[in-house]
Order: sequence, then C-alpha cells, then structure tokens
Amino acid sequence: MKHITLLVPQGAILGSVEGPRQVLTEANKLLLGMGKPALFKIQLVGLTREVKAAGGIYTVYTDATIHDVPHIDLVLIPALDGDLAKAVQANAEFMPWIVQQYQAGAEVASLCVGAFLLASTGLVNGRKCATHWMAANAFRKMFPEVELVEDSIITDEHRIYSSGGAFSYLNLVLYLLEKFAGREIAVVMSKAFQIDIDRRSQSPFVIFQGQKDHEDDLIKQAQEFIEANYQEKISVDDLASNFYLGRRNLERRFKKATCNTVLEYIQRVKMEAAKMRFESSQDNVNEVMFTVGYSDPKAFRATFKKITGLSPLEYRNKYNKVAGALQVN
Repeated sequence: MKHITLLVPQGAILGSVEGPRQVLTEANKLLLGMGKPALFKIQLVGLTREVKAAGGIYTVYTDATIHDVPHIDLVLIPALDGDLAKAVQANAEFMPWIVQQYQAGAEVASLCVGAFLLASTGLVNGRKCATHWMAANAFRKMFPEVELVEDSIITDEHRIYSSGGAFSYLNLVLYLLEKFAGREIAVVMSKAFQIDIDRRSQSPFVIFQGQKDHEDDLIKQAQEFIEANYQEKISVDDLASNFYLGRRNLERRFKKATCNTVLEYIQRVKMEAAKMRFESSQDNVNEVMFTVGYSDPKAFRATFKKITGLSPLEYRNKYNKVAGALQVN
C-alpha cells in the first residue's frame, strides 16, 4: 500500500487538498470493486490538527501533524493562497520535514503554486519545476536557481514532481495514479472526473505578462516600445539603435531584466496580440498575421504554434465564440 501524505499548509487552497484526496479515494473504491486491495492510504497532515484554509473561510481537521507520521511514500504539497512569500514563511516548519522525508526515500509532488513551498526546500535547485503561469515572474525572482518550465503541466525528475496552474494539478494526480496503479485505473478516473488525461501543456492558457518588476528603466522603455509598436517589424538592431545601446549590451541587459531574449519578447508580445484578435474578431489567419507585423505565413504559424501549442486556426476555433458556434452547428 502506498502511504500518501497530503499536506495542509496554513493558507492552503482547499480545492487542491480535496481534489487529490477525492481522486485517490475513488481509485481505492474502484480497485475494491474489481476485487483488488485498496492501494492508497491517504492522510491529511499539517503543522497542527486544525488548519485554516481559503483565507480562514474553512477549517481543515488533519489526521496527524508532521511529528506523528511514520513511513511515507509520497508527499503532496497543495497550492497556497494570498501573498506567496508570506505563505511560504508561514509554513517554514514544513521545509526541513519535507527534505527529511525525501532523503528517507519518499517522493515529493507540488500542485500549482505549491511549487513555491517545494522550491523553498532547495530540493529543485538546478532542476525543472512547473507552476501556474500567472506566478512565473514571481517564481523566477524568488528562485533563480530553479529551472522554471512555464509551458509544462507536469515535471518528473529524481522522485520530485510538479504541476502547472489551477486545476491542471489533476493531470499530475492522474500521472501519479497511472504510475502507481496502472493505465487502466488512471483512464477510468479520468473519465469519472472528466479530466483530459494526456494534456501535457498549459501553453494555450498562458497570457504573456512581460516581467517589469526590475530596476532597469531603459529596458522598461524598450519593453514599452515593443508593446506599443507590435504591428511593426521590429529588429534587435533597430531597437538597440533607438535606445543608443550596442546590440550585445541590449541583449545582455534585456535578458537579465526580463528573463526573455529581445527576440523572444518581441515574439511573445506579437503572439499575444494575435491571440486577442483570434478571440475577438472574425479576421482570417492572414489578416491577423499582417496586423501583428508578420509577412511570412510559415514563420507566423510556426511561431504561433511554438508559443501556444496550437495552430492559429485551432486557437481561433477553440476560443472565438462565433467560430466555436459554427463548428458546433
């Protein structure tokens, strides 16, 4: 039997506690119905026996505290609410305990912005980690030693797992369920809870938010110039000339300040504008392409798919209300 400890930190987002517990509990019921033994022992574990969640609206009564838990196979770290730096600080007592469990052979998985608590342990320094795309800039700033993979829903490295944002944590739960119980059980649970079992990217959901929480005013001006002139063809050389910088100096400062190269930033801004046009207008792909300053259809489609995970037409059909209605009809 797999002993799973589902942590209940101070300020936990209740859904990311109850969601995994419910899926794993139902998997046990399915196994019992098939004449097989239950596979998971699930415990809610906190720093205290009563934990306030969702800004104090709910109280979670844990099964045990971290001082009472013996053998563990998997530690699940749920998402945290509010100011993440303060939330991590409020739960600092978990950190050495998580490290101790990992060193004793347990696996560790974070759900959504639970990655902030995981990263605070130091276990993912130099390793890959995923979190909610909305928290990506804050995560990079707090944990520069961690390789953030912004587009991924799941990472799996050295017995440590992480998931993308919001309800995509359920994809990680299914991934772990398949690993421990097999594909058949995972598929049944995906159908029961109506989760797309093979979704591996959160790219279609990402809204690009340029990192401006830095002190380089000239680079902020360059970012604002790109955002105001995305309809034009902007080259790195032209941008460097506009701001009286050498190209190498601009690229170095831009990457340091924004965590993007200049070219990446230009592409992300243009593709974000293209996404908005596909969502709100009836423009065809070529019209949108020209609107955001591209003239090569092949390059536009390749860049769009690289960033969103979908072709321009797929994106339009998925998110444009009129286009979606036409597909249904």
